[in-house]
Amino acid sequence: MNPSTAQAEVIVDELVRNGVRQVVLSPGSRNAPLSYALHRAAHAARLRLHVRIDERSAGFLALGLAARTQLPVAVVCTSGTATNLHPAVSEAYHSGVPLIVLTADRPPELRAAGANQTIDQHRLFGAEVRMFDELAVAESRPGQNAYWRSQVCRAWHAAADGTRGGPVHLNIPFREPLVPDGDDQWCEPLTGRPGDARWTEVSQRGCAPSELSQVHARRGLVLVTDWGVESANEWGDRHGWPVLSESGGVGLAGSAAISTGMWLLNLPEFMREHRPEQVLCVGRPTVFRQVQRLLADTDVEVLLAHGGVDWAAPAHNLREVAATFGAAPGYADPDWLTAWQHADQKASEALHAALDLERWPSGAAVAREVVDMLPEHALLVLGSSNPSRDVALAARQRPDVVVHRNRGVAGIDGTVSTAIGAAVAHGRPAYALLGDLTFLHDSNGLMLGPYEQRPDLTIVVLNDDGGGIFALLEQGSPEHREAFERVFATPHGTDIGKLCAAHGVEHVLVRERAEFTAALQWRPGLRVVEVPADRTKLRAVHQRLLTAVRSALVG
Repeated sequence: MNPSTAQAEVIVDELVRNGVRQVVLSPGSRNAPLSYALHRAAHAARLRLHVRIDERSAGFLALGLAARTQLPVAVVCTSGTATNLHPAVSEAYHSGVPLIVLTADRPPELRAAGANQTIDQHRLFGAEVRMFDELAVAESRPGQNAYWRSQVCRAWHAAADGTRGGPVHLNIPFREPLVPDGDDQWCEPLTGRPGDARWTEVSQRGCAPSELSQVHARRGLVLVTDWGVESANEWGDRHGWPVLSESGGVGLAGSAAISTGMWLLNLPEFMREHRPEQVLCVGRPTVFRQVQRLLADTDVEVLLAHGGVDWAAPAHNLREVAATFGAAPGYADPDWLTAWQHADQKASEALHAALDLERWPSGAAVAREVVDMLPEHALLVLGSSNPSRDVALAARQRPDVVVHRNRGVAGIDGTVSTAIGAAVAHGRPAYALLGDLTFLHDSNGLMLGPYEQRPDLTIVVLNDDGGGIFALLEQGSPEHREAFERVFATPHGTDIGKLCAAHGVEHVLVRERAEFTAALQWRPGLRVVEVPADRTKLRAVHQRLLTAVRSALVG
């Protein structure tokens, strides 16, 4: 057996022993030893192999799989292509998603020698990985099996660490020959420990994480993102604290859930009378400016239950950071929670009455319809621009739905691939709500070969021919009209139906509400439902909805 084949076989075997069950592979020559080893492991049903020809899509597919399973997923690429994984690595780093990035490389003698497809992959991802290591080039000598296995174990534990997990990077130089030579003999046994045990066990570092203990306020709020929702609901019910989410009422349950929280936080008249003393921030909220304003208020004490690399603390006023929460005694103030519940009811009635009067389709109306039509226990993947905001602002409460958003770096990159990975891992009906630019930015995610698992995923694309999000920001103000369309709105005129046809993906174009409702009925398989919309009306729609909510609460 040649050294590269032996090394790849051991690496893949140790990944499986550590619990890796999903691997995403992009084809190449230098990573051929890993490709052969992965193919054999998949054929033996030891892992599920996903193959993607676009490394950027491969990275985000792995991200979606890892985010939903909360288990490390490996992504493998050949030499010279690892830079395409950087966007997914960045998202994983800031979201605390466990990825194991295996990049094949040229051996040292081919570096700085004019060799083809050679870039410097040493610490390529900089500080955005939990661990980096470059394995020594395999040689025909005893003593390497334990080294290879121990490094894989170190990488797995660094990625899977419950409090500081995230992406890790192993760079692996392979010398030729890169393909199996038909010889199964090697200079030492390549087996691991008996019973498929991992080579190295790592205990929890330090003490068990302390639970939040500094709760003293009777007037508090819980702000929650996509992780920790169940615990946040329990906390709110116990303490009498309203629970607000950047996904609106989707995923929230319990009597403390406030579905119109993002509207209420945006009303200065309401917040003057209902400013909390403490805020428990679960996760890393990034979407709404009103959330950032609340967390930046120096008179509001912030507690953080932390699920990522950094934390939301605009005023640098964190009282406590913990990995878990829920042990502190209750300080329920029924009047405080009741006031928020009454406001939520008034705001919700006014909002949906106003939305019923709007001409269909608008982003808010489409988001409400999607959430209303989701089957029980469905997964909803949201694009990072208007879809996240539309669901938070317009959806009715759906405690039985799971939400995923790429909010680590809050970009639109790789969202189609993320949704496919998340849908495969979810194993139940899955939907995605994306804007047209987010969809087009990762349209390569639709490129699924005949041997690849196809997800049960309905992708809803609200196509307003450009960057509608900018219409809601300062750039969308009338005084900036002259430059807006060219440099912010960026119309593209792409025929999404033809793009889907090129990939063999079912496409449904709907223009009427009844057609849309019918198209949202759950069916297995991958399909795209496109809804054309008028971007020029967006700013006015949001203003009318805000006016309706404000009138209901403050007159």
